[in-house]
Amino acid sequence: MNNAFTPELLERIIDNQAEYAQPLLFVGARVHLFDSLVDEMKDADILLGEEFIVGTGPGIVTAAGDDNALVIDCTGMVIVPMVVDARAALGLNPDRSSDVGTLWPGNTGTFAVVDAELAEDAASAVARVLAHPESIAAIIIDGKVALWNGERTVNAPARLDRSHVSEVSPSTSRYVGMWIDQTDFLYQELTADGRYDETRGGRPHAFQGSFWIDGDRIDYLDDLGFWAFGEFIGGVLHHGPYILNRR
Repeated sequence: MNNAFTPELLERIIDNQAEYAQPLLFVGARVHLFDSLVDEMKDADILLGEEFIVGTGPGIVTAAGDDNALVIDCTGMVIVPMVVDARAALGLNPDRSSDVGTLWPGNTGTFAVVDAELAEDAASAVARVLAHPESIAAIIIDGKVALWNGERTVNAPARLDRSHVSEVSPSTSRYVGMWIDQTDFLYQELTADGRYDETRGGRPHAFQGSFWIDGDRIDYLDDLGFWAFGEFIGGVLHHGPYILNRR
């Protein structure tokens, strides 16, 4: 059992954030990179810049004094990405530039630190993060500690309220109105009560449902139960294969 993840250490890490005088150095873990070329490193270190990974691999700790690093002992721990690219892990990306979320230097510092006693391999570590976040030693998002010993820190965003995800609400968006595609096949009316009504090929009410507009993005929840989306670009609505103009 690793007892390094103390409240006192978290306080030092948080206090260090403003000026980032000391880069964070996670030391001595088994690191699963999920990289196309390099899968796993044992007894490895991860050196963080303010948001991105500066170095990954064994021996970085030897220069901890040179870098004035704030060392976090990860002996007996497993580190896995929080953004998992299964394509990279399976070698299905055409090149490494397509890899997303890997723990290779230059990428965003977003990963989880899991007790190795709870995770015998990379897959079980990722599963542990998803199923039992309360048991995770640390989660780092964009170089900042968002979870520590299973508890959210001041860096963690407020939880999204999912209870109202499908509730219809009035819309005051400037995009409310009638939209018609370039072939006159699709007519989509967005009304101020947060509802949409589509006519397709002359068929009235072909699809009906609720919509929510956030900036230039529109999300649709059809009364049949499926979700769809569109984007307003230069005053034009792009929705699937259709390009619609306001009438």
